[in-house]
Amino acid sequence: MRPVRLSILVKLANAAVAVHLLRLFTYFRSSAAYRLRIALNLKGIGAESVYIDLRRSEQHSPAYLQVNPAGLVPALEHDGHSLLQSLSIIEYLEEIQPLPPLLPAAALDRAFVRSVALSIACDIHPLNNLRVLNYLKNDLAVDTPGRNRWYAHWIETGFSGLETLLSSDARVGRFCFGDMPTLADVCLVPQMANAERMNCNLAACPTLRRLAANARELAAFRAADPELQPDAE
Repeated sequence: MRPVRLSILVKLANAAVAVHLLRLFTYFRSSAAYRLRIALNLKGIGAESVYIDLRRSEQHSPAYLQVNPAGLVPALEHDGHSLLQSLSIIEYLEEIQPLPPLLPAAALDRAFVRSVALSIACDIHPLNNLRVLNYLKNDLAVDTPGRNRWYAHWIETGFSGLETLLSSDARVGRFCFGDMPTLADVCLVPQMANAERMNCNLAACPTLRRLAANARELAAFRAADPELQPDAE
């Protein structure tokens, strides 16, 4: 495991930081870790980062498996407790640091935001995760063009439904819900970054591209960018 280095901290003026003893287990290109970095930045919560190199299989080391037995990133340690799964961790942050909120006040609106976030985190992202791509390559002998077609297919299929939803709902504003970033934007930006990195055809997604671009203008999103992380290669 690499030495611990301090993560980039983005402190927002309206977020009083009352959280301490946080350690973030992260990897620069993990979109789930990317989500959590954004959320921490939006909340103004600092965390000490421990970098887990997925390409060198550090997630399967005995030391890390004691943190997360599933061998996945991210994980967050708070006062000696290991928190797992990016969306669950973000909801935990929402509870211990309510401002600025990442979920709307009304129950129907919270359900809407969660539906966008879960569409990405559950329906799109898992199909194109690194371990899936490695299985296609190493176990099923799918060549690079075939893996790229797989990746693009699930991006385009998932984004198609989201584009229809977000282009027609009156609650969509500068961001996925209104004019403040929410959990939906926290999930959209990393998935959009992955799609761009893999050269997916995004011509049919003008609304998603607009929303992601707006979010990326915020310092909290920019500071979480994979290429700006200390472990980026």
